[in-house]
Amino acid sequence: MHGPMGTTEIFLIAMLLIFAVPYLIWRLGNTDYWAPLVVVQIITGVLLGPGVLGKAYPEYYSFVFNPQVIGCLNGIAWWAVMLFVMLAGIELDLKKAWEHRRESSITAGLALGVPLAFGGIAAAGMLGYAGWIGPQAQSWQFVLGVGMACAVTALPILILLMEKLDILRQPLGQRILRYASLDDIAIWGVLALILLDWERVGRQLGFFVVFIIATRLFRRMMVSIPERDCWFAMLVWLIVCGFTADWAGLHYMVGAFLAGAVMDADWFDQEKLDFLRHNVLLVLMPVFFLSTGLRTNWAVGGAAVFVAAAVLLAASVAGKLVGVRIAGRVLGWGREEASIIGWLLQTKALIMIIFANILLDKGVITSETFTALLLMAIGSTMLTIPVVYPKLRRGVELVLKAR
Repeated sequence: MHGPMGTTEIFLIAMLLIFAVPYLIWRLGNTDYWAPLVVVQIITGVLLGPGVLGKAYPEYYSFVFNPQVIGCLNGIAWWAVMLFVMLAGIELDLKKAWEHRRESSITAGLALGVPLAFGGIAAAGMLGYAGWIGPQAQSWQFVLGVGMACAVTALPILILLMEKLDILRQPLGQRILRYASLDDIAIWGVLALILLDWERVGRQLGFFVVFIIATRLFRRMMVSIPERDCWFAMLVWLIVCGFTADWAGLHYMVGAFLAGAVMDADWFDQEKLDFLRHNVLLVLMPVFFLSTGLRTNWAVGGAAVFVAAAVLLAASVAGKLVGVRIAGRVLGWGREEASIIGWLLQTKALIMIIFANILLDKGVITSETFTALLLMAIGSTMLTIPVVYPKLRRGVELVLKAR
């Protein structure tokens, strides 16, 4: 007779659910046009969470996702998201943004500032109701955090979507990458401001001083060693930056982004870098999506969470489109060109979810607000291809238009 299942067997059941269920939904349902695999994985994570699977089958949920299994999954998720955020930092192309600084700064500034304002107004309205602001947050932190979540552009997912639309290497795709790169810098800068801990401000300022000095030494080392050694040095650098940022009271993901942002993509073979990103998405990130789903909560009422998500989605999409439309007027773009750029830049998905995870970890938002933001990110990303694809077919010449 076999005894009760051990942690290893239960862990593998959880892994089977994580990898098999979303893949089968995506493949058999042919969802790619509306929901790429990464979006299906995020949705599946929500469905496997306590608000859906846990409510429908509480005994099975508590059996599979017991504390030991969740601890194992969280460890994989932490490493996965650190790698992913570092790669997002490496993909920033600030040199190109500087070459086109007037156009890039106007577009990036308005594409970030207007949805931030719209989202901040929505967040201020949420303050009037219980259950949304986190226990560790002041009102300004909540408003700024939720507002910035509405303004985020998911650079790595934007790259995947533009690859799918065959515009990534075209002039239009490269322009959009420039705008998203600048917004990425601002997003993490605002996050650092939100997380600033006045009780540990000396430690946090010390982190930045040491980081600047260490970056100079690290960059000198990277250009002097063979590429095969650069890959190992990259991983060690990532771990050190993540650890020291977390020790300083910021967050390990802030350290991971900074680790990537100070690295140059041309230190590595671009095909290998793309291959690493695709494999992190394939092999590791689904575990992060599941761990994200396990953090969802509907305690304030399912209807209230959906209403909040709808309001935040409207603020996010409208703010991004209005901001880019204003930039288009200043820069002399046509309406269709501004619309395509605005819809692509409003893609949320992973970076927004990572951003919201940090806010939840630090007690700035509650798990109910996190759930609303997660639903907003899913809706935002699912809208992108169905809206943009017909526009691109009508305006093929826009794809080749350089600035």
